[in-house]
Parts: sequence; C-alpha cells; structure tokens
Amino acid sequence: MHTKQTIGSRSNAIDVFRALTMLLMIFVNDLWTLQHIPAWLGHVPAQVDGMGLADVVFPVFLFIVGLSIPFAMQNRWKKGGSNWSIALHILSRSFALLVMGLCHVNLESYNQELAILPKPIWQILATFAFFLIWLDYPKEDAKRVKIAGQALGWILLLGLVLLYQGGTAADPSWMRFYWWGILGLIGWAYFICSLVFVAFKGKLSAMWAFFAGFMLFSVLAKLGLLDSLQVIKPYVWLIDDGATPALSMAGIIVALYYQPFLGSSRFGGVWAKMSIFAVSCLGFGLLTRPLWGIHKIGSSPSWVTICIGISVLFFCLLIWLVELKGKKEWFRVIRPAGTSTLTCYLLPYIHYGLLSITGIALPLMVRTGALGIVKSLLYALIIILMTGLLERARLRLRI
Repeated sequence: MHTKQTIGSRSNAIDVFRALTMLLMIFVNDLWTLQHIPAWLGHVPAQVDGMGLADVVFPVFLFIVGLSIPFAMQNRWKKGGSNWSIALHILSRSFALLVMGLCHVNLESYNQELAILPKPIWQILATFAFFLIWLDYPKEDAKRVKIAGQALGWILLLGLVLLYQGGTAADPSWMRFYWWGILGLIGWAYFICSLVFVAFKGKLSAMWAFFAGFMLFSVLAKLGLLDSLQVIKPYVWLIDDGATPALSMAGIIVALYYQPFLGSSRFGGVWAKMSIFAVSCLGFGLLTRPLWGIHKIGSSPSWVTICIGISVLFFCLLIWLVELKGKKEWFRVIRPAGTSTLTCYLLPYIHYGLLSITGIALPLMVRTGALGIVKSLLYALIIILMTGLLERARLRLRI
C-alpha cells in the first residue's frame, strides 16, 4: 500500500528515468571506439532524414530536466526560499553548465601541436578543476576547505583557458564560441524553463502557453519566416530556435500532471492526459515530416515532437513499473547515474584522456560488431559503478 506524498516529494520514477538515460548517453558516447555496428545505434548524418538511438538520448535528457524542475522549485518554496534567491540559484547552476559546455566544445578544436599542454592533459585537468569548483563539499568540512578548493579550481581552470591553443599553424586561435555543447544546451534549457516556472508560479496554463510559443518559434524558424530577424539573432534569440526549451517545457507539463498523484494508485486520468499528449506529439512529428524532415542537427520540429512523444510514453511505463509496481530495486545498480548524474557524465573525460596518454586500447575484436556493443554497455555500467563508489566516498558534483 503506497502512502500519499505531498507535492514536491522526490519521484523514484524520475530518478530511474534519469539513470537509464545517462546509461544510454555514456553508451552512445562510447560508440566512436567501435567498428562495424548497426547504423541505427549512432547519429544520423546531417541533412539525412532520419533518427538513430543516439539522436533520441539527448532530447530525452532535456525532457527529464523539465520533469525535475517543478519538484526542485516547489521544494525551495516550501523551505521558505524567495523568488530572488531561487533566481540566483538558477543563474548559478546555468552558469556552471555553460562554462563546462564551452570548455568541452573547444576541446574539439584544441591543437596540441601549438599548445603547451597535450590535449588529454588539458582535458583531464579541466575536468579536475570542475570537480574542485563544484564538488558537493560535506557540511562538516571547515568552510575554509571549501573556499580553498573552489579557489584552486578556478585558478586551475582560468590557467587552462589562458594556455588554450586552437586553430592551425597558419591561423592559430584562442578559445572561441562554436556552439554551446551538450552541457551548455542543458544549461540554457534549465535557465529559461526554470525562470518561466518561477515567474508564473508553476501555473499549468502558462506552461502550456510557453510550450506552444517555443514550438511556434521553432516552426516559423524552420519555414524561413523569421529570416528577416537574422540581424538580431546573435544578440536576442531563443536557444536552438526554441527546440531545446520546448523539450524541457514538455517535461514540466508532464510533471505538473503527475505530481498530485505521486504515491497514489489513482492514475487513470493522468494516463489519458499523458497518452493524448504523447500521441499528439508523435502525430505532429510524422505528419509534418515532409516539411523539414526528422533532423537532430538543425533540431527540426518533427524531431522535437517525436522525441517528446517517446519520452512521455516511456515515463508512463516507468511510473507504472517503479511507482505502482514498486520495482525500484530492479534499477539499484544504476542508481548513481540518477543521483550523481553530472559526476557520471564527466568521468569518461578523465578515462578517455588517460587512454590517450597511455595509448592503451582493447583488441579490435572486442571493439567490433556485437562484441563491441557489449563492451560499450559494460563500459557504461563500469562508469556508473565508479560513480557510485565516489558517491559513497562523498565525492560528487553538485551545482
């Protein structure tokens, strides 16, 4: 018998959803090490109308970001947080994600032939700096330990930024803005949607209005009807033509339908609303596919809405399995990926850096075909288990 939980309580289904998505994210991010695997596992090339597994994982994570926002903001309100203090918290978290995202993006253009530090060393040290700055320092530690750790982290990170060297020998360059990176896009989605949620006090009708607005912006942009505004795009524009915040706002809407029934077995009306939302998104995506295709690169409206539909339906399955059937323990082994998600995401940057330094590589046989797929799945699980060990040692990031 489940007891009724109050609005703002933690959702086991969301934690499991986040953990499963992070498992898949690490898995698809490791596919570059493999050969001769099915094309549908990876990203569909730019300008190709289609969608692979890797094209679904990131938008699902953005949806989960939205799912978590009502719980986080309402918990802060319950603890007496003012809107201004919450806004500062939102700004702080977003800033952290943007900083990490831009550093990761510039890794792609790092030229170690011109730079003082080899690329893997720069990558490992930057990740170490992230840990120093945003480590969840235990409360019983002296405040000066936290201040010293964070100061050291910032000094290290700023030093690495100053030492950065990209471009070519003919055209060397310092760090540049190319795109926001995965963490940066998450940061923008969180920033926009959280501020909207706080400003309108989580009113469902307002969330629907903003979701519709984000999708309308995306549609108009893809149809070329906003081309006359290109002159202001570098200064005032919705990130990713509105697609990124639309995915997270969809998560907020679903969470608002779901919250009042958390801990209850009476989900009948919620199933209907979620199913209608999911089917409508899937239908819109498929029916409008001839207009712009299904593209992750370019964030077509069809890609956005199909991913929303998939996210909603899978979340419904997890509500049934985890909340109603009480199968949370089935996912205990991957739990750290849902509770220390950022730590889990960053650990491979250290591992890949160490592999580059040592030159160690698994035999080609282990990185080919079905055996390679098993290898990448095991790799994702090992990263999660390492995250769990760090979590137990109270070493995890918290922004």
